[in-house]
Amino acid sequence: MKLNLNKPFIFLVITFISTHLSAETLLNQPIVPIPEIEIINPQQVELGQLLFNEVRLSEGAQLSCASCHSMSMGGADAQIVSTGVNRQKGNINSPSVFNSSLNFRQFWDGRARDLMEQVDGPIANPKEMNFSWEQAIAILKKDPFYINSFEQAYSDGLTILNMRKAIVSFEQSLLTPNSRFDRFLKGNKTAISENELEGYKLFKQYGCISCHQGVAVGGNLYQKFGIFGNYFKDRGHITEADYGKFNVTKKEKDRFVFKVPGLRNIELTAPYFHDGSQQSLLDAVNIMMKYQLGRIPKENTSELIVAFLKTLTGEYQGISLGGKNQ
Repeated sequence: MKLNLNKPFIFLVITFISTHLSAETLLNQPIVPIPEIEIINPQQVELGQLLFNEVRLSEGAQLSCASCHSMSMGGADAQIVSTGVNRQKGNINSPSVFNSSLNFRQFWDGRARDLMEQVDGPIANPKEMNFSWEQAIAILKKDPFYINSFEQAYSDGLTILNMRKAIVSFEQSLLTPNSRFDRFLKGNKTAISENELEGYKLFKQYGCISCHQGVAVGGNLYQKFGIFGNYFKDRGHITEADYGKFNVTKKEKDRFVFKVPGLRNIELTAPYFHDGSQQSLLDAVNIMMKYQLGRIPKENTSELIVAFLKTLTGEYQGISLGGKNQ
């Protein structure tokens, strides 16, 4: 099955499951393979890619969306917090743009319902791009290339709405199917090693799967950071960004609650967590064990889980994001 970007995603997931997974596989596996992509309107996607890399959407043409979401860095930027215009540091770790369309909400605190809402955030943020759509379109309307390209891609040509739609179209195309684990789920039992399979079993047995499941291996629910301990007190230096969903709802029950991140391509997106506090995937797993599961892992357990997590690295445009180890 291929992913038709003109169809609702939930329909595609249901169709994919019913068509490609046996009843036994579906019942036993809480993780679903990412479907392949079928781009219906490549002109709009290509326009979105250009805008995603367009520095003129920021103050003084200093940076683009790709500055914080690099295709060569797992869709993120390898920084604890991103650097915006005038070298300002942001407040929170930049999540990967790969597979972002699979998330049930956008941003760590879930304040955007979808990518169309999310796309407005960075351009207006004074610590990120510090610009506006009105300023951006005024610049692009002086560029014959963009005028012509938008007229070919959209019946009403270059508009703010179409700029936003184009970027979203590109972001929706950033799925990374065909990971080794996806190939395993589809029936290729040699796609992963015995150690990696054991790591997957431990991932389920220890309870990681309760928050990290589905097609994105997460990204489909909220969870408090620190269920079996006070992570923030132990770490110290609590900031407003640590409050998570509370910053949106102002409800005390949402303090320290975040959208659970998806784990696709996780080996490529260090540093980890909203605060970028962990450079090592192994250390991140151990922190999850302590604060989210209240478990002390047996010897080699965390290492085996890390081995499994590395099988979630997929392909972009037919090329493995993980290089030769895939």
